[in-house]
Amino acid sequence: MNIDVDKLNLSELKSLLTAAEQRMRLISSRRPIALVRRKLIALAAQHGYTIEELYGDQPVAEIATKKRAPRRKASKVAAKYRDPENMRNTWSGRGRMPRWLAQKTKYGRSVTDFLIPGLGKPTARKGGSIGQRTLIKQG
Repeated sequence: MNIDVDKLNLSELKSLLTAAEQRMRLISSRRPIALVRRKLIALAAQHGYTIEELYGDQPVAEIATKKRAPRRKASKVAAKYRDPENMRNTWSGRGRMPRWLAQKTKYGRSVTDFLIPGLGKPTARKGGSIGQRTLIKQG
């Protein structure tokens, strides 16, 4: 790390000195790595393990971080429903029902009334069975 001290003003120099002093205190308060390593090896041996058994060939930093798989981008789906009054209002049938369709179904119209002809079966149901009681005959 190269810091050109000639280009720093007074406040930047003071903040640099403060940060350096804090870093020096931290480093000087820590125990030496060799001492900590010896203690860890002794503790593992006391419990019947070796460091290689516990951590394997990988460094400790690689074990701690797990790589996440990249998320797939959601694919585009063709619209199945269209508002006859405003042709820009469309819905694919996935996700939450849009406000314009919910408003129109609230006043008695069916979701199937807004299906675009030739695009298949309706996907939205007004009354699903989730949360409703069902009667089961016991014989």
